[in-house]
Amino acid sequence: MSPPAQNIYDNDAFFAGYGKLRRSVEGLGGAPEWPTLRAMLPAMARLRVVDLGCGFGWFCRFAREAGASHVLGLDLSEKMLARAREASSDGAIVYRRADLEHLDMPPAAFDLAYSSLALHYIANLKGLLETVHRALVPGGRLVFSVEHPLYTAPTTPDWSADDRGHKRWLLDRYLDEGERSTNWLAEGVIKQHRTIASYVNLLLELGFTMCRLEEWGPSEAEIANHPEWAVERDRPPFLLVSAAR
Repeated sequence: MSPPAQNIYDNDAFFAGYGKLRRSVEGLGGAPEWPTLRAMLPAMARLRVVDLGCGFGWFCRFAREAGASHVLGLDLSEKMLARAREASSDGAIVYRRADLEHLDMPPAAFDLAYSSLALHYIANLKGLLETVHRALVPGGRLVFSVEHPLYTAPTTPDWSADDRGHKRWLLDRYLDEGERSTNWLAEGVIKQHRTIASYVNLLLELGFTMCRLEEWGPSEAEIANHPEWAVERDRPPFLLVSAAR
């Protein structure tokens, strides 16, 4: 059995830093990958939705506004859940503390399972996705984003590799999957590195049907509006997946 998930979001320093991120301040509109992820969602009217790693509850509130009948937001962080509850008193949204490493949900309880940038923290991803598969109705949808494996694999910039002054990313042990420790907003943040093939093959093994996969990077038009995003053309920061039960 896998150990409890690392609750880094209740670390005071981490939480303070996370709260200053653009996506934390502006919500879904502050997440550059959101337009692409939103296009991968089914029509939301009357759906029963579970948000795995709901954070501040931005997607939970979006789902209700888009017509979902009931939304369950799950997160390990008490600080995140407290902020989410402060933002809405909608009785059709329920926030609950849960460890996604050891999650139990009733069968056929949801039409949509959604997760944004949470699953790359989960060691027992197979166990979680087995639970999600059981909890979805036939034809239900799983839509999620994770850090792209090019990010979860150790990398170093090679500034000498390009005579135009562009850095090339050197990957270290990309095919060696498992735990990685990184210093992001706090020291010793544990993430799980998996290849794209592992994500896809695990979903297929569990009986999901792949609907769409995107390696998100900014378009030229987006770079024109946000020049600081240009570096993301070197390696896509997000992997977006839509799969059907």
